[in-house]
Amino acid sequence: MKTSSLRFGIAAVLMLTAAVILQAHSRAEYFPPRASLANLPAQIDGWSGTDNPLDAETRKILGPGEFLVRDYQKSAPGEDPWINLYIAYFPSQKAGDTIHSPNHCLPGAGWVPISREIVKLPGADGTAFPANRYVVVKGEDRMLVLYWFQAHGRALASEYSAKYYLVSDSIKMNRSDGGLVRLMTPMGEHETADAAEARLMTLGSRFIPMLDTYIPR
Repeated sequence: MKTSSLRFGIAAVLMLTAAVILQAHSRAEYFPPRASLANLPAQIDGWSGTDNPLDAETRKILGPGEFLVRDYQKSAPGEDPWINLYIAYFPSQKAGDTIHSPNHCLPGAGWVPISREIVKLPGADGTAFPANRYVVVKGEDRMLVLYWFQAHGRALASEYSAKYYLVSDSIKMNRSDGGLVRLMTPMGEHETADAAEARLMTLGSRFIPMLDTYIPR
């Protein structure tokens, strides 16, 4: 409990510091061209996606940005469990509306992490990038979660590093845009985290090369 409180306190301080610095850095921002998240293909390699619009209250909490919440299911019924894809993109974070980390949001929704680690996922250029991997539980339900922060061609697991680059890039590039990518899938009773991750990446490996179109480099 103390560790969680400390992490939350550090995150809050970083968010406040970033907001103050970004507000002080008052040059007009550069907004690079990008495609809408709604244009991300709903049909990907045998997976069919169904969008789940966010309610007004949730959008108010998240702040001004673009959000995609989509459940993908294998086209053939009875195959793999569903995969939920969530992408949040903020064109600007200067007003203090910054990315909400699943590290805080999942416990708020009743999901309790029972394991957490950083794993390497294959990037579009053939190199690997770090992502957070959580196994979370709610009652008897288990879920595997993968998520990372992405901006300006950089993918990061650490929210603290993401805040650092948010300030640095605002000064150097005159940009404060950024995004979060999260994948979730239910885990079978005896399924391992590695097996669930492999299933997530049957879809993830297909759309990761597309992300620069929606979260610009």
